[in-house]
Amino acid sequence: MSATALKLANSPLYGSGSQISSVRKAVDRLGTKNIVCVVVAAALKASITGLAAAWLVQFWRRTTQMAVASSMIARKQYGISPDAAYTNTLFHDAAIPLMMKRFPEYAKVLETCDRKKKMRISAGAELFQCTHPIVGSLLVRNWGLPKILGQTIRFHHKEDAYDLPDRSLPGGAHSFIAVTHVAEHLFAEIKGEPDLEVGEMLFQRALDYLGISPDDLDTIRTMVTQVAEDNA
Repeated sequence: MSATALKLANSPLYGSGSQISSVRKAVDRLGTKNIVCVVVAAALKASITGLAAAWLVQFWRRTTQMAVASSMIARKQYGISPDAAYTNTLFHDAAIPLMMKRFPEYAKVLETCDRKKKMRISAGAELFQCTHPIVGSLLVRNWGLPKILGQTIRFHHKEDAYDLPDRSLPGGAHSFIAVTHVAEHLFAEIKGEPDLEVGEMLFQRALDYLGISPDDLDTIRTMVTQVAEDNA
């Protein structure tokens, strides 16, 4: 947790000043709410075991980077909590390793999707009784996190997510979905990978929902690039 706190405190989200190496200074810079995010992140990573260590390291590195990017995007919007955006993105794909443990063939399905450039969610839905958004929403509920995060994760791959009424998906949930969609799509773009998670349609819907202009998007892309290229 100390290492995670220091890394977050020195990230582009909070590290505009000099680099720090003291945990106490990291706590002072991050504040209580963000320290809670650090604790949750460390606990989540520690709770999922039994898979190849190298794969888990890479999975959590990318997920954490995207969580930081989502928080940065949220900070540039009005009325979206950066802390909640961070937690949502941290958990939004957390069920993928759980699915890999439950279904031994799940990893092969993901590999096939990558090779054929097919959207992962459609392949998973075709072959298994549940999908990672459904499992992820249950995971969030079991962790006692806010209900809105579970709803966000449950619907984040739905093509009609931005059209769902408040009784199905509260407005705040749409915002968390949107910042995650933008962060995830840009990560794929920056790393030169096909976007097999969000897709062009949902990415454009996210930009429209957040009111992100082309100039704003260029600024956000620069921020996300800085986060995505941090391999520490």
